[in-house]
Amino acid sequence: MDPMMTPARSWLFVPSTRPDRYAKAVTSGADRVIFDLEDAVAPTEKDDARRHLASTKIPQRVPGYVRVNSALTSWFENDLAAVATLPVRGILLPKADSAAHVEQAASRLPDTFSIVPIIETAAGFWNVLEVARARRVERLVFGALDFSLETGMHDENGAFNYVRSQIVLASKVAGIAPPVDSVSLSIDDPALLQREAARSRHFGFAGKLCIHPRQLQTTNEAFRPTTEEVEWATEVLREVAARPSDAVFAFRGALVDRPVIERARQIHTLAEGVPRR
Repeated sequence: MDPMMTPARSWLFVPSTRPDRYAKAVTSGADRVIFDLEDAVAPTEKDDARRHLASTKIPQRVPGYVRVNSALTSWFENDLAAVATLPVRGILLPKADSAAHVEQAASRLPDTFSIVPIIETAAGFWNVLEVARARRVERLVFGALDFSLETGMHDENGAFNYVRSQIVLASKVAGIAPPVDSVSLSIDDPALLQREAARSRHFGFAGKLCIHPRQLQTTNEAFRPTTEEVEWATEVLREVAARPSDAVFAFRGALVDRPVIERARQIHTLAEGVPRR
């Protein structure tokens, strides 16, 4: 299916060292599952993690990806060799500083594989449009935690507003799917998660990375149009259908023109395409 059209709200990490969790992850309600070879795996366990991926049946219920180690590490080549034989949609590429890093991965993977670069360094952000336009890029991910660690900036009081907006705009200019926002570390505060996911949606992100199954329901709901939005869009489109043309008209005291009509259609399409689970 076209990644531009399929739901991509919740991306759940599962350590590749835990094959007992693979099946649970794909039936958890996540839209995508990420089998992690990077941060969730200690340096001494990288080889074992690859062997687990190779020897364990990976369920196909939802699209699967593997987060490999970055092109700057000694594990990169072995990760790609192992992933190339797996029944997954593609990889998440950490610390994608340039299009050259994406090309290194693309040249070692089957043509059917998508690449999802993670923008989490100053260099990666500086080169974000170049990365977004690289070969076989499906969408971008914002890695706010590593970005904060490297730059000394903190994701509070709007400090990352510019970063988020630029990642979304670069994705649009490059013609790729909308990006995915960073993880929320809290797993027992759904109100906080809802606020952070709503912020992500407000900036134009399609979803968020998730570190625990308890985050999935809140995340999925946050990226679904609200009941009020769906009702508004339905009424606008009903009014449009009753008119002889798409001429400007007033609706509930507000002007409705072509961009407003297109927004109503987007909401309707998203609501129809993303069922509640």
